[in-house]
Amino acid sequence: MASWGAAQKAAEEDEVARLLMTQPGVGPITSLAFRVTIGDAARFQRGKQVASYLGLIPREHSSGGRQQLGSISKQGNRFVRGLLVEAAQTAVRLDEGFRKQYQHRCHSMEKGVAKVAAARRLAVRLYWMMRTHTAYPEIVHNESSSRVALVGAS
Repeated sequence: MASWGAAQKAAEEDEVARLLMTQPGVGPITSLAFRVTIGDAARFQRGKQVASYLGLIPREHSSGGRQQLGSISKQGNRFVRGLLVEAAQTAVRLDEGFRKQYQHRCHSMEKGVAKVAAARRLAVRLYWMMRTHTAYPEIVHNESSSRVALVGAS
């Protein structure tokens, strides 16, 4: 349990990790791992690039105007991807918006696929929290507003 205390202390001392922990479901280990893996959030222009970097988007095979999506690409850090899936499952329980989208997806796809979709959404939210230095309550308010311009967005 000494490593848990060390992770908790390191997360509390890191401004960005503390910011990420305002998201329900994200604890010290997930916030630190995400922060270290992503690094400078400004190097990604869009949330989709972060999801791709973490391997949370489906493989695609397109030919002749026909698009086929497969399983997730699994590129990137497997440990962070696993942490995000776990954190997303907790976020589904604690965050009404996540719960609604997850339940909607469960009606049209397998639960495992819906869990990965929730992890992708969580990763994109954490990226925007890092990029705009915005805590959980404000970022949710901005997401629910129709097309609010985000500070620092390019």
